[in-house]
Amino acid sequence: MNRKEYKISKVISIAESLKGRPYKYGAKMADAPRFFDCSLFTQYVFQKIGIKLPRTAIEQAMAGKRADLKNIKGGDLVFMKGELGRYNKYFPKGIGHVGIYLGDGKVIHAERRRIIGKYEDIYRPELIKEDGKVVIEGIKTFLRKKKPIAVIKRFL
Repeated sequence: MNRKEYKISKVISIAESLKGRPYKYGAKMADAPRFFDCSLFTQYVFQKIGIKLPRTAIEQAMAGKRADLKNIKGGDLVFMKGELGRYNKYFPKGIGHVGIYLGDGKVIHAERRRIIGKYEDIYRPELIKEDGKVVIEGIKTFLRKKKPIAVIKRFL
C-alpha cells in the first residue's frame, strides 16, 4: 500500500469509526468528536490525518482538486446543492451539504433531519426539532435525498 492509499484508508476508517455520532447544527471543533454538522465532520476526519480543510462546506468546495462521479474515489468529498446552504459566484445555487465517499458505492455524512409536528409549526422555529447523526448510505440514496451534486473534490 502506497502513502496515498494509506491516507485514503485512514480517512475511511476514521470516518466509519464516528458512525452514529449525533448531529448538531453549527457544531464547533470543540464539540467534536461528540457532535458534528456535515462540514465539521469532514474537517475533523481530514484533520486527523494532517490535512487542514476550511470550516464551512462552501469553503471546502472551493478548495481541493475537482473530480467527477465517473472517477470518484474513496476519500473524495461530495458537495450537494441546497437552499439552506451558502452561496457565492462559484456556487450561485449554493452548497447545502457534504459527505465523504467511502468507495463501493457508499457515502458517510452527518445528516440533519428536521422534525416538524404540524405544517404551521414550520413558522415557529422553537417548535422544530433538529435531529440526526453520522450515517452511511448508498450513494444513490444520498444523491436522491440531498439534491443534485454541486461538485466533487479530492484532497488526497
